[in-house]
Amino acid sequence: MHNFPNTNLTQLLTKWNEGDEVALEQLTPIVYEELRRIAHNYMRKENPGHDLQTTALVNEAYLRLVDQRQTDWQNRSHFFAIASTMMRRILVDYARSNLYQKRGGGAIHVSLSHAKFISQEEHIDLVALDEALKSLAKIDERRSRVVELRFFGGLSVQETADILKVSVDTVMRDWNLAKAWLKRELTNL
Repeated sequence: MHNFPNTNLTQLLTKWNEGDEVALEQLTPIVYEELRRIAHNYMRKENPGHDLQTTALVNEAYLRLVDQRQTDWQNRSHFFAIASTMMRRILVDYARSNLYQKRGGGAIHVSLSHAKFISQEEHIDLVALDEALKSLAKIDERRSRVVELRFFGGLSVQETADILKVSVDTVMRDWNLAKAWLKRELTNL
């Protein structure tokens, strides 16, 4: 979320929501570039053998976002928070689909070594992570959102703080506590 002024994107989102097709034409390259950045950050953590391509992830997320026309977009942060959630859903759906196709052959594993995320293990089961995040959300939704935004959305601590309207210190505290909680949960599976 680095290259475009907040007000410009917010104005375009508002106009698009009101039915302005020109706004959608102006939004497309902005949104697509940001989705590509988010997807690229996520996909570089994937197993080398993973067959879902960054472009496919971006295209699917973009199509789902375009279908969200009736959403009352508050600002660019709101938009990219929803984009992060959609990417998480797409990736988890993809992992679950592969599980069913392989009939128990194992879930897609996400490399977390670059993110220094939950543990020292090289890979983690994406479906298990999703289930653990759902459990965490029942206990502390904000901490779950911090993980979703940072891990699935590839957002910085500052961007996450802006979206959640909390301090950077709060995001870091939530991030560290969530990582510890998830590590424990995933170890107990």
